[in-house]
Amino acid sequence: MLNLLWFCFFLVAAVSALFQWLVLDRPDIFSQLVASLFDMADLSVKLMLLLFGTLTLWMGFLRIAEAAGLVRGLARLLGPLFRRLMPGVPAGHPALGLITLNFAANALGLDNAATPIGLRAMTELQTLNTSPKAASNAQILFLVLNSSSLTLLPVTIFMYRAQQGAADPTLVFLPILLATSASTLVGLLSVAYMQKLKLHDPVVLAWLGTGALVLGGFMALLAGLNAAAVAALSSLLGNLVLFGVIIAFLAVGAWKRIPVYDHFIAGARDGFDVCKNLLPYLVAMLCAVGVLRASGALDLLLDGIRWTVQLAGLDGRFVDALPTALVKPFSGSAARALMIETMQHSGPDSFAALLAAMVQGSTETTFYVLAVYFGAVGIQRARHAVGCALLADLAGVLASIAVCYWFFG
Repeated sequence: MLNLLWFCFFLVAAVSALFQWLVLDRPDIFSQLVASLFDMADLSVKLMLLLFGTLTLWMGFLRIAEAAGLVRGLARLLGPLFRRLMPGVPAGHPALGLITLNFAANALGLDNAATPIGLRAMTELQTLNTSPKAASNAQILFLVLNSSSLTLLPVTIFMYRAQQGAADPTLVFLPILLATSASTLVGLLSVAYMQKLKLHDPVVLAWLGTGALVLGGFMALLAGLNAAAVAALSSLLGNLVLFGVIIAFLAVGAWKRIPVYDHFIAGARDGFDVCKNLLPYLVAMLCAVGVLRASGALDLLLDGIRWTVQLAGLDGRFVDALPTALVKPFSGSAARALMIETMQHSGPDSFAALLAAMVQGSTETTFYVLAVYFGAVGIQRARHAVGCALLADLAGVLASIAVCYWFFG
């Protein structure tokens, strides 16, 4: 699947570039394509430099958590649920605790912590994979849920809205929460259908029901706070949890009399080894995405969508926010730039800007996640991971549009 997908990116870019040259008289398009290749290769190296530091840091702390038994404790707690969602993973396996930590970090918007934890979880799942070049069912479920944007506190979205002068930066909090819940649910259901998982099992229903109650209570609590209080709580909770997790790892490790420094160094060394293997996968995927964007194919698609919407006599305000939605699966930085550009062009509290912020907060950089997580363990056959992840992204976009009209239409 990845081979075909990667080839199609270049094929579509080539067809679009020929159209731009022969029909729109833009011979400079090819220089832009070549420049994009070099820019994306350069960006891949810069991303690697960031990942080196982040991975070595967090994998060092994770090694302490593993040695202290915290990961095993989380695995035992969630064993009954994951035995049903991931029947191929034995009860108490370290991957289950790491998956739990990853989901918690994503929910709090702690991207820098979530990625290295997720890579460690994917590595543990790979030890159970009987076909190392093809993604296992457990790895697919983990990746799809990871790429469905499990975010409860989109602090970065609030920050960008504040920077652009929004009257209420946290105005999109509840809409994003509803939209990202829809994307995660669709991701889970699509994988469950493909893998024939029994979601009607009483244990699964109990966990999902409890999660829904907690989420509903959290939403009710925040709905009663003013904008300043929500923003302050979001910032405090995110940073407090992040530093609190580090202190908890160190405190439990010291209490159990393990050499925390030695374990940190050993884990950091593992992080360095994992990170250096990611560069070829990042270069391959980012260069393909770069030429697709530089070829003008995404702009042509947007024009076609706008024409279709107008022909159907529908409200076309949402089309102005679609660039963020179309680019987000390929590039987080490009989607972020398009969201900010929409805020600057239309105003941070315009319908298009609000929708762009909601899409940014409820979808994920699917192909980047795919390249990093599967690339870290050498998986080449993604099986149904791409389709399910993109379906979750589509659900997030459609839910964002519907909720935006509901709240702000």
